[in-house]
Amino acid sequence: MGLELRIIVIGLLFFIISGASVAITVGVYNVKDYGAAGDGQTDNTKAFVAAWSVACAVQGKATIVIPEGAYLLGPTIFKGPCNGIMVMQVIGQLLASTHLEAYNQYWLHFQYINGLVISGGGRFNGQGASAWPYNQCKKTQDCKPLPMNLVFSFVMNAAIKSISSIDNMFFHIHIFGSRNITFDSIKISAPGDSPNTDGIHIANSANIQVSNSVIGTGDDCISIGPGCTNLTIFRVLCGPGHGISIGSLGKNAGEKDVIGLYVSKCNLTGTTNGLRIKTLQSSPSTLKASHFRFEQIIMNNVYNPIIIDQNYCPSANCPKRYTSLNPSLVKITDIKYRNIMGTFLSPVAYNLVCSEAAPCEGVELSDINLKYNGNGKQANNASICVHVYGSSNGNVKPDPCI
Repeated sequence: MGLELRIIVIGLLFFIISGASVAITVGVYNVKDYGAAGDGQTDNTKAFVAAWSVACAVQGKATIVIPEGAYLLGPTIFKGPCNGIMVMQVIGQLLASTHLEAYNQYWLHFQYINGLVISGGGRFNGQGASAWPYNQCKKTQDCKPLPMNLVFSFVMNAAIKSISSIDNMFFHIHIFGSRNITFDSIKISAPGDSPNTDGIHIANSANIQVSNSVIGTGDDCISIGPGCTNLTIFRVLCGPGHGISIGSLGKNAGEKDVIGLYVSKCNLTGTTNGLRIKTLQSSPSTLKASHFRFEQIIMNNVYNPIIIDQNYCPSANCPKRYTSLNPSLVKITDIKYRNIMGTFLSPVAYNLVCSEAAPCEGVELSDINLKYNGNGKQANNASICVHVYGSSNGNVKPDPCI
């Protein structure tokens, strides 16, 4: 199925689950009717759960309204299955409690729901500045992650549209074990130096689309973990942040393949990386990463534009350099980079370092025009290829190594 047809199909899905013709709205539930106070100080957790419980039990499409105001919430689970399509119309602002001892892993957790719409132009404010100093995950792997903002686990047939997520403590949006979800016109922001504030992280999910969105964070704008199939990303503005990343893959035994990724018409500005695939150098998994397309991408002063790193090490405990004793076992195949232009800051434009045990195959560089805009001298060879096999087509600048 081509990219255009995928967009049409997923757009039709949004039209359907938004209730255009298949569900009759049977009730509107305003959180204020259940005791919520939009004063920015009152804990509204019980009121929101009460409104959700009533709406979830209704046959047909039920709408929960969060009107103007600032609603303080602690960790909250919006749990299904429900008896109909759930609509959450967020007009006001939701504020995360800053009492870290109250959290496990999540702030707002949507789970086991078939048919969900979240829209309304409202804001989810993680109030992360109070928590970032306690993030030790960059220093040690034995750390307790801070809570994620919005989590969707085992959710099917959902449309998330026209909302904002700002200053989360950890990941802004996390999708796990879910299918058929569209994210459209999403705004995500956190300071460029805020730790682990990934914009959207997707794992073990299928048929996820992110479009027409603006993401600027202190980590990956969009990150993709193992077990994902048929992901579509288009018309996303990314920056600041670490770019669009697949991985890291191969950390745990039993990880599933990542098959089918389509990234098009995206703009990356001032990010540390552009398009990155990373796998751990000593991986217990033998999964595959295949059928990726990166097309019509614009890069503005991106430091590392195109990267495949199968020697990735997130901690000081890893070997300091690649050796044949600890190669990645993740097999990367059929990766296409096409119609990419802009400027970069690193001396190297294409840094393609693959595994000796599982060399990359089918890597294509076609019609690429990237100009060096760094302060130092550009490397004589701005392309590095290690254990990578593929081809270059059309006009490719800087000169490729495949």
